Amino acid sequence: MNSRMRTFDKNGDSFWKSLILPVLIFLCLLLFLYAGIGNASAASDEESRLILQNAVLRATVQCYAIEGMYPPNINYLEDNYGVIYDHERFIVHYEVFAGNILPDITVIDSSM
Repeated sequence: MNSRMRTFDKNGDSFWKSLILPVLIFLCLLLFLYAGIGNASAASDEESRLILQNAVLRATVQCYAIEGMYPPNINYLEDNYGVIYDHERFIVHYEVFAGNILPDITVIDSSM
């Protein structure tokens, strides 16, 4: 009976040893998946910021082409040229020097 117990213990040990490697591989895969999702999310946030910055620039240039002067502020673009953005997520810095000089446009993602 004693020899059977030892055999059972050995099989029990080998069961746990054979289980460790697959569990470690699974945990590594979960870690890589989590890191990949985080990187994709960061890339998406940066792309959203660039899209908004280009939209504001295009609307600014369109305003200049139609009216002969650059818009005085970002609210003018929102009211007259259909620029819509999430005010809680993005900060749009729109600095005008003169009506005939392209304004300095900077978009900052405040959620990052």
